[in-house]
Amino acid sequence: MKRILILGVSAGAGKSTFARQLGEKLDIQVCYLDGLNFKEGWEEVTRESFEEAQREAASGDKWIIEGNYSSTLACREDRADTIIYLELPLALCLYRVMKRRIRYHGKTRHELGGGCPEKLDRQFVRYIITTYARRKKSMRKRLAHYQQEGRTVVTLQSRREIREFLRRLDC
Repeated sequence: MKRILILGVSAGAGKSTFARQLGEKLDIQVCYLDGLNFKEGWEEVTRESFEEAQREAASGDKWIIEGNYSSTLACREDRADTIIYLELPLALCLYRVMKRRIRYHGKTRHELGGGCPEKLDRQFVRYIITTYARRKKSMRKRLAHYQQEGRTVVTLQSRREIREFLRRLDC
C-alpha cells in the first residue's frame, strides 16, 4: 500500500478520520479532496484547477487521497495501487454528519483549509438519503472493476472492521 484511495458510500462514512489515522500509521501524507475543491467561503475552484491539483497529488510515489468526487476520479484512480472503501450504514452516516455539524459549529475542519465553517442544510441531508443506495451499487461495480485490474480493494463495513484493519497494521 503506497498509493491509496479512500472512498466512501456517503458523507459521514468516516473517510477523513480513517485517512488521517491510516496516514499516521503508514507515515504517508494525506490529501483531502474537499481541501482542494473549496476556497474560502465554500467557493469551489474551477474544474480544471481541481483536476490539476488531483493529478499533482497523485504524481508521487506514496500518497493517500481521501474523497469521492466521482466525476473527477479518473485524475487519480489510475495511479492507485490500493482502494479502501468505507460502506457504513446510512443511519450512522447521517448521525456522523449531524454530529460533525455540532462539533465544528462556526469552525472549519482541518481537512478543508481555512474559511469554510461547517454547515448542514436540508438539501445536503436529502442528497445523502436519496443517493445512498444508488452510490452503494455503483461503488460496488467500480470496486469489482478495480479488482479485475489486479488492484488491492478493501471494503470496510463497520466501525469494528475499521478498528481491526488499523490494528492489524501495527503487527
